[in-house]
Amino acid sequence: MKQFLLVFLGGGLGSMLRYAISKVFNGYFQHFFLGTFLVNILGCLLIGIILGLSLKENLLSQNQTLLLVTGFCGGFTTFSTFAFENHTVLRDAGLVHFSGYTIASIAVGVLAVAFGLWLARI
Repeated sequence: MKQFLLVFLGGGLGSMLRYAISKVFNGYFQHFFLGTFLVNILGCLLIGIILGLSLKENLLSQNQTLLLVTGFCGGFTTFSTFAFENHTVLRDAGLVHFSGYTIASIAVGVLAVAFGLWLARI
């Protein structure tokens, strides 16, 4: 039961922060959801750092990993919103904007995880 509560707490905090960032940043560019992009990239970076440090130094317990990675990062990042926004961009702006947003999100996300893992090795 403790593990479920840790995931619940972390997920709630991550979701609230995601909502706040999206409210602030999603209106800056037409056909590019900057808030969602930022939370997904920051979430990738955080997962890389947290798991990198945990694996390298064995710094986190299983419960701490559940709170931070499964809970917080899971609540903070959002694939479903990303997919819906991609649908909206494809419908409203066409294939070029859709492709740019999708490719940038995936490529920068993977690079952010790799960078986080690299940072954790320092």
